[in-house]
Amino acid sequence: MKSCLRYCFFFTLILLIAASCKKVINLNLGNKTGELVIEANITDQPGRQFVKLSRNVPFTNTNTYPAVTGATVSITDDAGEQYQLTEDTAGTYAVNSLTGIYGHTYHLSVTIAGKTYTASSTMPQLVNLDSLTFRENIFDTKNNKKMARIHFQDPPDIANQYRVAMYVNGVQVKAVFAFDDQFINGKYADLDLQENDIDVFPGDTVKVEMQCIDRPVYLYWFTLAQQQANNPGGQVAPANPPTNITPSTLGYFSAHTTQSITKVVQ
Repeated sequence: MKSCLRYCFFFTLILLIAASCKKVINLNLGNKTGELVIEANITDQPGRQFVKLSRNVPFTNTNTYPAVTGATVSITDDAGEQYQLTEDTAGTYAVNSLTGIYGHTYHLSVTIAGKTYTASSTMPQLVNLDSLTFRENIFDTKNNKKMARIHFQDPPDIANQYRVAMYVNGVQVKAVFAFDDQFINGKYADLDLQENDIDVFPGDTVKVEMQCIDRPVYLYWFTLAQQQANNPGGQVAPANPPTNITPSTLGYFSAHTTQSITKVVQ
């Protein structure tokens, strides 16, 4: 009798474990597809400004996004002057004569198949990127790996938000760097760009671009950064970050200042 009870107990336990495992691997990866993606940027640098339109793909697919062609895209400034963007290549719309100005608000309009999407962004004050240095990577001290560090003076008495893009030998790292001045307001900042996508060694060429962004755009990039930090293995499909586009869709519209420094690692 005891042997029979022991057998039943272990048999039941195995069934429970099997059922539990089935629930764990049957994940909903959120493969919703076909949503519009808008990536729109206006900078304070003279030259071409771009808006990219595409459709998203399932989470399990590679990041190759179908271009959206035939849209009507325009940007209007504070003075009411409208700039019409023309389609350069499939899904990429450009304008040559627009240079963003600090303190000005810009309004984006995108019309596709009779549906119009709008967004606004205000270009913040320029904060000067002083320098780029490198130090020993504290997470790998045996292989002479390096970590990039940026230096700048944050202005006092004003809220600032930043995004930094980093490139190693011409390839952009996947890490998203977005931060505000909650802990550095009015201070001289020395910030490490910690990433584990591309190893940095002496002799490599590293470029960093620092953008001064407004609050809604900061929330977009900060949310993406948090998703990366909390989901290193990619087990769960990330949620859509908050957008400043109406009606809500994927992407953002950012009017920002930009500065870059390129340096060979010593």
